[in-house]
Amino acid sequence: MDFKEFGDERAQVEWPTVALAALIYGLWFAATWFWRELPLPALTALGAVSVAWHMSLQHEIIHNHPTHWRRLNRALGSWPLALWLPFDVYRISHLQHHNDNRLTDPLEDPESYYFTPAQWRLLGPLGRGLVRAQSTLLGRLILGPALAMARIWAGEVTRIARGDLKRGSVAVRHLIQVVLVIGWVAGICHMPLTLYFWTFCYAGTALALIRSYAEHRAEAQVERRTAIVEDSWLLGPLFLFNNLHVVHHLRPHLPWWRIPLWYRLNREAVIARNGGLVYRSYFDVARRYLLTPHHVPVHPVAEAAEPQIPAYQS
Repeated sequence: MDFKEFGDERAQVEWPTVALAALIYGLWFAATWFWRELPLPALTALGAVSVAWHMSLQHEIIHNHPTHWRRLNRALGSWPLALWLPFDVYRISHLQHHNDNRLTDPLEDPESYYFTPAQWRLLGPLGRGLVRAQSTLLGRLILGPALAMARIWAGEVTRIARGDLKRGSVAVRHLIQVVLVIGWVAGICHMPLTLYFWTFCYAGTALALIRSYAEHRAEAQVERRTAIVEDSWLLGPLFLFNNLHVVHHLRPHLPWWRIPLWYRLNREAVIARNGGLVYRSYFDVARRYLLTPHHVPVHPVAEAAEPQIPAYQS
């Protein structure tokens, strides 16, 4: 399928992203410095926005923006404002996620929310209940951050315990950065860490999870696995226009501010390609899935391909 393109020569420094980074860090520093003067709802709003926006910036940096110098990009974006997410773990898993032929595959897509039948049985009643609960948008907002944190660190601890020295060095580097972030928050700003955790880390992660909630679904055709959320004038900029998620998977090298134009030029072709998986807005997503599961947790293709696995005996 042919798409309309425009000039794509990258500048050595993408100044819109540099300015965005300055804005995000400025917002975070201001919110942590003036936390005593802010009412709790305002602090939570600013904390959540600064952390979720920073996660979007990290996503941009993973795709080699805003400069040609990866060390400089890393220095700009690797700081763990959310505390729990190591930048290199995010980078490795997200680039693996971009193997589009394996999107939603519970064994090969690290960002999949699906399970194989064997994985589903091994979860047990409590685990299955938690997964079902976070399959709704409300459940993802309430439980999703805790489950994401547990999933990341259970995997990292397992890898390190098995002798993975590279992941051990990643964890050490991450913990050093966490100490520096906490040094500012608690040591200089004197904000209680429990307050920072809930108003910045947890609330920010929950806000970021709105983007990923409905952006993929299991389909036999690869092209129909990725969604589009249109008319998102508030959350779209917060997510750096990855609400137009098909565009990101088709053109992952595009800087965030070029995504809307590319989508407008190719809207009809893109929607035809993804089978019409389009939501009018995130209000549309909420209307459909606030209390209704987005999908059945067991991956339909995996379920069909795994008849040889015996039933789990508790």
